[in-house]
Amino acid sequence: MTSSHRLALAVAVPAVCVLTAGCGQNPPKAEPPAATAAPAAPPPPVPAVRIFVTNETSGDLTVIDAATQAVVATAPLGKRPRGIQVAPGGKSLYVALSGSPPAPPGTDESKLPPPDRSADGIGEVDADTYKVKRVIHAGADPEQLAISADGTRLYVANEDTAQVSVVDAASGNIVTTVKIGEEPEGVTIRPDGKVVYVTSEGDGAVFAIDTQTNKVVGRVPVGPRPRSVGFLPNGSRAYVSLENDGAIAVIDAQRHKFLRRIQLEGKGNTPKPRPMGIAVHPDGSTVYVTAGSFGHLFLVDPAKNTPIGSFEVGQRPWGIALSRDGKTAYTANGPSNDVSVIDLATRTVVKKIAAGQRPWGVAVLAR
Repeated sequence: MTSSHRLALAVAVPAVCVLTAGCGQNPPKAEPPAATAAPAAPPPPVPAVRIFVTNETSGDLTVIDAATQAVVATAPLGKRPRGIQVAPGGKSLYVALSGSPPAPPGTDESKLPPPDRSADGIGEVDADTYKVKRVIHAGADPEQLAISADGTRLYVANEDTAQVSVVDAASGNIVTTVKIGEEPEGVTIRPDGKVVYVTSEGDGAVFAIDTQTNKVVGRVPVGPRPRSVGFLPNGSRAYVSLENDGAIAVIDAQRHKFLRRIQLEGKGNTPKPRPMGIAVHPDGSTVYVTAGSFGHLFLVDPAKNTPIGSFEVGQRPWGIALSRDGKTAYTANGPSNDVSVIDLATRTVVKKIAAGQRPWGVAVLAR
């Protein structure tokens, strides 16, 4: 072997040792493959029809699957959530939040704690995640609200300041305020979108506001403590619940004129009806009225403007909403902290679903 061959071999052997991870040493053990995380479970599908319930005392939202009649979520909202509306398109909910302490009729308000004005506002809530996206500061002590059909305007009743705030929904800015009677509560837009009706508990009247000019175009005296308003689908008449009188006021909704009163009668020694919430069947055939501490749901025939019956639905039903097909009603029953599911064809409560503390408002979203 030549010297040049011996030199080449001496260089090659160490190189082989390097390539085989060292001569005379055990090769390193192979690392086991890294464990892969299991894919996250997809979120449950959003129910096709959901019932949203505001709970005034617990400050949260109860979400109910209409098909299974079960609660699918509970989400925080803020202080005293009451009025609730579904935005056009169904992507958002708008909820009236208030920092004013509860003050039932007869309360000495001088003995109440001061209101927390930082809590006042309209909460915009994502209809699928149930998270509050923003709070629109739309005047003091908002109680109820209405949304224009195109979703651009909110009309908010400011109970403590006797006014309605007109809000640009996109920016959250107040466009203007409209002075009306004391303690405004119910807010409902006529089906043609041209007029919004607002009840004034303190004045015993309904105020009609032109949605183009934001001016009051009518003041209709109706009786003590009007609460809610429901329009017939053709916008010809409005029905207003009168809590203290146990009656319904009927208004010509085109001329803004009082037409007549419909008395709701109780039976036996039960408390008298205290009409609260109003909902109108989609075909205009029936007006449904919750009766507060009387515990019943009343049915009114708008063709004859007469009551056509009532039946018990729960403890102090207040807020009410109907399914899109008009076959089912849902009422918020404050003292018992539940929601009644009502079959309107048989006039029976098919189920009561536990909600939060003091359920107040109800809204239905169908997709």
